[in-house]
Amino acid sequence: MQSTICGWHSFVILLTIGSSYPATPDNVVKKALVTLFARVTKLGWFDSDKDEFVFRNVVADVSKFLQGSVEHCMIGVQLLSQLTCEMNQISEADANRSLTKHRKIASSFRDTQLFEIFRLSCNLLSTAQENCKSLNFNDEAQHGLIKQLLKLANNCLTFDFIGTSTDESADDLCTVQIPTTWRPAFLDFNTLKLFFDLYHSLPTSLSHLALSCLVQIASVRRSLFNNTERAKFLSHLVFGVRHILQNPQHGLIKQLLKLANNCLTFDFIGTSTDESADDLCTVQIPTTWRPAFLDFNTLKLFFDLYHSLPTSLSHLALSCLVQIASVRRSLFNNTERAKFLSHLVFGVRHILQNPQGLSDEKTYHEFCRLLARLKSNYQLGELVMVEFYPEVIQLITKFTVESLQMWQFAPNSVHYLLSLWQRMVASVPYVKATEPHLLERYTPEVTSAYITSRLESVAVVVRDELDDPLQDLGMVQQQLEQLSVIGRCEYKKTCTLLVQLFDQAARAYQELLNGAQPAAQGLDLSIQEGRLTWLVYIIGTAIGGRVSFNNNDEHDAMDGELVCRILQLMNLTDSRLSQGGCEKLELAMLSFFEQFRKIYVGDQVQKNSKVYRRLSEVLGLSDESMLLSVFIRKIITNLKYWGRSEQIITKTLQLLSDLSVGYSCVRKLVKLDEVQFMLNNHTSEHFPFLGNGVAVTEMRCRSMFYTSLGRLLMVDLGEDEDRFDAFMLPLTATFESIGQMLASAETPLFAAEEAKKALIGLARDLRGLAFAFNTKTSYMMLFDWIYPAYTPILLHAIELWNHDPQVTTPVLKLFAEMVQNRSQRLQFDVSSPNGILLFREASKIICSYGTHILGVEVPKAQTYPLKLKGISICFSMLKAALCGSYVNFGVFRLYGDEALDNALNTFVKLLLSISQADLLDYPKLSQTYYVLLECLAQDHMSFLATLEPNVFLYILSSISEGLTALGGNINAFTDTMVCTGCCATLDHIVTYLFKQLTQKGKKGRRAGRVGDLPGGSDMFLRTLELNPDILRQILSTVLNVIMFEDCRNQWSMSRPLLGLILLNEEYFSQLRESIIRSQPPDKQAAMAQWFENLMDGIERNLLNKNRDRFTQNLSLFRRDINDSLKGPNMTSTTSSNDMVTS
Repeated sequence: MQSTICGWHSFVILLTIGSSYPATPDNVVKKALVTLFARVTKLGWFDSDKDEFVFRNVVADVSKFLQGSVEHCMIGVQLLSQLTCEMNQISEADANRSLTKHRKIASSFRDTQLFEIFRLSCNLLSTAQENCKSLNFNDEAQHGLIKQLLKLANNCLTFDFIGTSTDESADDLCTVQIPTTWRPAFLDFNTLKLFFDLYHSLPTSLSHLALSCLVQIASVRRSLFNNTERAKFLSHLVFGVRHILQNPQHGLIKQLLKLANNCLTFDFIGTSTDESADDLCTVQIPTTWRPAFLDFNTLKLFFDLYHSLPTSLSHLALSCLVQIASVRRSLFNNTERAKFLSHLVFGVRHILQNPQGLSDEKTYHEFCRLLARLKSNYQLGELVMVEFYPEVIQLITKFTVESLQMWQFAPNSVHYLLSLWQRMVASVPYVKATEPHLLERYTPEVTSAYITSRLESVAVVVRDELDDPLQDLGMVQQQLEQLSVIGRCEYKKTCTLLVQLFDQAARAYQELLNGAQPAAQGLDLSIQEGRLTWLVYIIGTAIGGRVSFNNNDEHDAMDGELVCRILQLMNLTDSRLSQGGCEKLELAMLSFFEQFRKIYVGDQVQKNSKVYRRLSEVLGLSDESMLLSVFIRKIITNLKYWGRSEQIITKTLQLLSDLSVGYSCVRKLVKLDEVQFMLNNHTSEHFPFLGNGVAVTEMRCRSMFYTSLGRLLMVDLGEDEDRFDAFMLPLTATFESIGQMLASAETPLFAAEEAKKALIGLARDLRGLAFAFNTKTSYMMLFDWIYPAYTPILLHAIELWNHDPQVTTPVLKLFAEMVQNRSQRLQFDVSSPNGILLFREASKIICSYGTHILGVEVPKAQTYPLKLKGISICFSMLKAALCGSYVNFGVFRLYGDEALDNALNTFVKLLLSISQADLLDYPKLSQTYYVLLECLAQDHMSFLATLEPNVFLYILSSISEGLTALGGNINAFTDTMVCTGCCATLDHIVTYLFKQLTQKGKKGRRAGRVGDLPGGSDMFLRTLELNPDILRQILSTVLNVIMFEDCRNQWSMSRPLLGLILLNEEYFSQLRESIIRSQPPDKQAAMAQWFENLMDGIERNLLNKNRDRFTQNLSLFRRDINDSLKGPNMTSTTSSNDMVTS
């Protein structure tokens, strides 16, 4: 009844739009009503009354408008156009709904209505084209109707057919995934001709819309055609483009260039490269296009367009040239390629000789991309053979130097220029051409320009208070990595320049520090610190560039000169830290240490490197151990003085962590007095960031600190419990203090904030140690220390602050780490109860947190951080405990221990508190839930079988949703992992069910088995007998994904499918007949044969041999289906919704 009422509402809206408001395009009320109609239709798409979907007759209903006056016809077109848009996008109304729900509605609309709407728009446009001469485009109604029709056609073509949800920035790189059912419309080249004819016959105010449609048609997926059809389609497309180019209209050049660019960016071989990889790809032009590229007038055309068009359009011509410059090498033979490259370089030279047009930022950016393509697609040996290469390389050098000096202009384009030089320099060792490459002459100019321009920028940034480029460290690091390769060409010149500039900056910096009134020189001091920061970053990456080249003792000696200066600067800055310091300079130092560590510290380093010789001569650091001592002193200094800077502390601890991983390095470290000091004095007195004065958000890094200390401690720990206890003394004191404070929690004297902060820090510290202790001996020392003395304190904290995720998250993560059997460290002795005791504690934590969090109400916007995150960690903890293989869970029920049942029942309660939309909307929650569910289905199916019907149906429904998660709002990796986990879980459930049914008549078979719950299997079977549709729904979903979707995990999908078929043989037969009948008559016999082949040789059991045979059959079945869908005679497919409801 409710659906019928909604249907009448939409009908009333239609009548209101049609009769009560004028049909002017700008009528605000009418626009709102049109939007309302579309939204109501979308929301009620699956509503039915008496087995009829009341909102799906939309085309028939709207067609009544199309038979009326021009005004009414325009309203009808607007309704269809808005409905197509509404179905294609997530509106604000959908923001809190499941994306999976949106995709189901959109997919149903796509499969049942969209093609009909597109054909309707083409028919109406064709009629308008035939009567074009009699149309009056000055008439607002007639003009508006054509405009709305073109918009409708474009909306159909830009529909998100497969749920990729590409953003607008990637629009010109994507392929239009036209459904196979649309093949006839594109094989009929009159469709293509229609839009070209409309372009020529319509006024300029409308013709760009016709070109927009052509842009989409030019981007249809390759697999829609076979090779012959694709060649014909491209031929008609290029013919239409040529006709337009022969008769251009200046106002539409922009659309023409976009169309040409879309043709050139077509996904010719189905690689679907994303935009981030755009400048690494080769354009795979078909061989049939060879004449167009061997005719160098094509190249000349776009260079001429660049020079003749205004700057607002010239960048589009360069975009086309970027693609033309990237055509695959194999399109030409060697002679042809040399000629093509010669013409290309000639055009580039002409632009460089007349650079006035490059003042526009977009044009400049595209030209930089064009220069980068010169080297990405052509070898340096080919470039040097071009007749005027010496002049061109000189012009490119001049252009690069000038560009680098204009550091504020188009900073994102610098990447392409540096990429060109980086690739040329990297190719030098492989050049066999007789002509000189001249890079040894010009690369020092580029290196010098970059370095000096960055140093000169500092004064401008500081004095004018501009945005500092160093704030975007990602971009800076990328540029410096490119510079490190460029600078290694003529490295002696690079080092000489760096030494000269560094000495000047360091001298000026020291003079300022020694000045009588340094406070009055604050601006100059900031400038010098900024210059030194750039130099330290550059020197660090220059040293890091050593891996790209052959080892050279002379280069190592030069590196030694640079390292000495950095260490001397470090000594100077560290001596002043009590008075303050420069955070950016310290971050640069840490970056330098990281680069130096990768190259000169570790197992692979030559011990006689000239770096150490120079360090020994200048600073007395004769070997790696002495240098490691410098590293650790710097780490200790930073941890002592920079506790207020989370960024410095984090990067410092990351350096310590990296040093503590290497096998030989960590053994040298533990011999240092500085490391022993850290192991014996890890308190807030020596390391302020460990104190309670630090903000809670900055305590995250403490886990990393204790992970590093744990690794260092383990080197010589062995079974020395005294040493372990001595190391744990500060943590023991903290635990005792927290215990005393919590004992007074009910009194007015309770210092809640102090206790809370101490507990958060302690939990993070212990989690770091638990992660590091990956051996049985070290882990058992930690376990014996924490249990049973301190686990009650953690449990008390969970009960006390259950509503505060700042407390619960670290404690839950600590327990999740404790129950993790990392590196098989949880191998208890046969007489040890520790595995059971550990699980009991984890169970207490899960139950306590779960019981309390269920009673906490949180705002919708804060659901994940305040509630779901903790639940996700509990799921992860339970999964790790259940799959750790260190507990025999059968003993719990055997001896009446409720720890296992309590944990599992808490899991059920937590699960029921989560909406299924949230399960898929939050990736971390999805991962933890589905892996836990797979573990339960594998090892605890007897528990799942006893669940209440509503719980088990919820789980099956979540599995069904997870199977179709591909293409949702989770990343592709998580999507596949969730889907694969759902398949494995479903396989376990189906196998269990099949075994129960086949053994049902064998009485006494399972009587008295330990671990089985009474009545479990019977309840399971009754639930499914009362709700048979759920497994049928899943069977339809799995079969649909395998047959018609992009199935990335076919093997996993095949495993539960056999069981589903055997459990629903009658329904599978109906489904098969429905699919066969939906095919064209000439395809039905083939489809029937494929289904026969699918079950060929398959027995009625789920033995592995039988499963493997079915998987092989399914692979062939899917291949045959896909080949058929690409064939010329296939005119229809079956949608997922059709299959489910059949």
